[in-house]
Amino acid sequence: MRRTSLSRKIFVVCNTAFLIIMALLCILPLVNLFAISLSGKAAANSGAVTFWPVDFTLMAYEKTFNNNNFIRSILISVARTALGTFVSMFVITTAGYALSKDFRGRTPLMWFFVFTMLFGGGLIPSYLVNTSLGLKNNFLVYIIPGAFSCYNLILIMNFFKSIPKALEEAALIDGASFFTVLWRIFLPLSKAGLATVALFIMVGNWNEWFTGILYMSDTKNYPLASFLQVIVVQGNQQDLALDPTSAAAMSERTIKAAQVFIGALPILLVYPFLQKYFVTGLVMGAVKE
Repeated sequence: MRRTSLSRKIFVVCNTAFLIIMALLCILPLVNLFAISLSGKAAANSGAVTFWPVDFTLMAYEKTFNNNNFIRSILISVARTALGTFVSMFVITTAGYALSKDFRGRTPLMWFFVFTMLFGGGLIPSYLVNTSLGLKNNFLVYIIPGAFSCYNLILIMNFFKSIPKALEEAALIDGASFFTVLWRIFLPLSKAGLATVALFIMVGNWNEWFTGILYMSDTKNYPLASFLQVIVVQGNQQDLALDPTSAAAMSERTIKAAQVFIGALPILLVYPFLQKYFVTGLVMGAVKE
């Protein structure tokens, strides 16, 4: 039986302790947020809530789901995330498949894409371009400007380059088109990379708040992240839609906690289903030939 060295044991113990501490630092704030959302007004305002609700009540969630502004922002975020993820995945998978091949001009083209990743035009030029394209107060402003990401393109491209060329050559000899090869061979063999990139895009679309505030004149067109930014960070209480009786009986802190927790919940529910692909996708996508 092979004996484990002392240094190895120390490393395992320290690494385990570090990971447990980091996990608690990520989980405990969410637990505290959830406990506040289920607590009464006095306990929430006095800061008496830690990791267990005090004066348990569901009133914050009742008022949150009865708030038409909040429900509308959730629907906008769902539509934005679903459509944005689909469009972005279509763009980077087709571009990644093409750039995974050797052709004249490929290297300058890749350097052009990398340049766009390192250097941006800035906020004002981007605003002027998007406005001139008619994207102000337009739902497509959530989709089109962020449809392409060079970082995600590189991950997908390296995944495609790791697939044996013999599979593609055999399919082409049998009469398959390039789109058939992409759909029937490359995409099924790249599930880990596709899931990883899709998760990045979904999280980015769901959590991005600045675009809504910058390009939308009416708060009714805000996605959930922008809606929460206005309420929680800027302290705009009009969008809470509370009547005087409810405002007197409830704490704004509990309502805000409930809304923030609901906003974080979808991504927390999606991640476990993609987690098994996540590490594999990061590692394999970073490997270059």
